[in-house]
Parts: sequence; structure tokens; C-alpha cells
Amino acid sequence: MKSSRGNAVVVGAFFVLAAVAAVAGLALYQPALSDPGYVLGGGADTQVLLGGLLEVVLAVSCIGTAVTIYPVIRRHAPAASIAYVAGRLLEAAVICVGIVATLALVTLRQERAAGVEGTADDGALVAVAHGLVAVHDWTFLLGPGLVIGLNTLVLAAVVHRARLVPRAITVLGLVGGPLVFLSSTLVLFGAYAQVSPVAMAAAIPVTAWEMSLAVYLIVKGYRTSTQLPVASDVVDAGRHTVALPA
Repeated sequence: MKSSRGNAVVVGAFFVLAAVAAVAGLALYQPALSDPGYVLGGGADTQVLLGGLLEVVLAVSCIGTAVTIYPVIRRHAPAASIAYVAGRLLEAAVICVGIVATLALVTLRQERAAGVEGTADDGALVAVAHGLVAVHDWTFLLGPGLVIGLNTLVLAAVVHRARLVPRAITVLGLVGGPLVFLSSTLVLFGAYAQVSPVAMAAAIPVTAWEMSLAVYLIVKGYRTSTQLPVASDVVDAGRHTVALPA
């Protein structure tokens, strides 16, 4: 029971850390993302680099949530638990692509400022910067949009089935996952802007799901005991079938 309680706290902490790192990292990135001409100016390299570091923390936290909760949810849905780990790995990988694209802007700015031989002219640098910002924007749509929608649905479905937390919390994930996936799909096909009131509203249920899940796990732990026997623990002992506790 103690190990189960500790696991719940760690999972909740990873969710909180991911949320904080995501918001802070994106805010610190803004000088580079909001103006492709950043590569020509004085730059705010330290700020952008710190944003990159926080994005790495975000990627690690994504993986951390999946790895730590895996031993718990695999008892109830082995295939879905593997899918959740794989999905979070994919989400982290997409985020890392966005990190590389953004930090490349810092390199371009520094090389121009240092007068490195072979550096492209200003027009070409701005064009490349536009491309790198576009790469980041697409990763932001695919990772924290499409992929997170699927990941949310998978985890919420397993937690809901296992009754690990109150159903009022899991409903947020069951609704929020498909909603943010649908919203990101509409953005993908140009229905509305990626940064718009509609897109932000569609992301609220997922945010509420993750934060309410995190707080509940940290404060209360898992609602049902992970020591209960499950189907995978049933073995044949001679002529009798017995259920062995984990």
C-alpha cells in the first residue's frame, strides 16, 4: 500500500511539472517565435535557451507520467497501458523536434552577430527563421494537440474502468481527449487558427483533467487497491484455479 501511495504522488507530481514547464517554456520562447526577425536583432538568447530547457523538462515529464503509472494500469488493461507509454513517448519525441527547431534560431542569430563566414544574407536568414518557427508550430499542434488527445482518452478510459479516481475526474478526460483531438484536426485543415479562443476553449477539459487527476493522486492516492487480484494473476494449481494477489 505504501508503494502504491508513493507511486500516486510521483505520477501526480509529473503531471504538475509537465503543466508548469509547458506554460513557462512557451512564454520564454516568445521572443524567437513571435518575430522571425529575431535572428537579425540583439536577441534574448538566455531566455530562449531557458525555454528550451523547460521544454526538455516537459518531454521528460511526459515520459515520467507514463512510466510511473504503467505498473498500476497494466493490471487492468495491459494492451492499453503499453499504448499509453508508446503514445507519451511519441508526444515527447514531437516536442523535442520543436525544441531543436526553436533553438536553431539562437544559433542563426549568434552566427550572424559573430560574422561567421558563410552566413546567409539577412533575407535568407529570415526565410529560414520562418521555416523553423513553422516547424515548431506544427509540432505544437501535433504533440500537445493530436497526440495528447489520444493519450488522454486511453488513460482516462483505463482509469475510469479501474475506478482508480472518482468518475467526475475521468469524465473530464473522456470528453477532453476527443475534444482536443477534434479541435486540433480542425486547425490542421484550417477551420480556425491554432491560437484562437475556440482552440483554447477546446483545451480546457484536458487541462482540467490533468490537474484534477494530479491533485487527487497527490492528496488521496489511488481510490482502489492495486493489491486486488486480477485476471492475469489467475493460475492453475493442480485441479484448482486460485487467484494470487500481486
